[in-house]
Amino acid sequence: MARRNARLLYLQAEKKEVHIINTKEITDFASQFGVQIALNLDLIAEKTGRFYLVNPALKPLVRKDFFSAGVYLGKAKEGKFFPSFYLLGMLAKREGNRIFLDRKSAWLFICGRDILRESIVRIQGPGKKNTNTLVFNEFGECLGFGRIVEKLRESIMCNEIVVRNVLDIGDFLRRER
Repeated sequence: MARRNARLLYLQAEKKEVHIINTKEITDFASQFGVQIALNLDLIAEKTGRFYLVNPALKPLVRKDFFSAGVYLGKAKEGKFFPSFYLLGMLAKREGNRIFLDRKSAWLFICGRDILRESIVRIQGPGKKNTNTLVFNEFGECLGFGRIVEKLRESIMCNEIVVRNVLDIGDFLRRER
């Protein structure tokens, strides 16, 4: 069907139950960055804790036994939410907690390393301890997100870790090994 109508997104079917859609996990995750997002429940499909954003033309075609549909937003498991990079890209378009890194540190972050205070070029948002922050390179591209372990604005030592890497775009390649 998708070949006949290019406006439809990918749809694959498998027999399983569909759960009641509850986007609280996604909105709670977004609020950890100081970002408020509103999701249209009519365009969200959820199955076994995995959330998908579907095209309005595709939504009527999504049955209860779907396997995958639309764009994957992330999954909720045991009270935690694991976002997709597409969802991080959506959050990056809004104002919230974010830091910008120099070129060398951006590469190290993509390789799974934590962030030192001296690596941060610019801070947006409060930068409070024990909150999440989006991580960007010098060109404004979202590289992932991390957990702030020291107050960003009050860190004196340059060689101390201030942000722990939680998820970065290099994670996909590291999992391929």
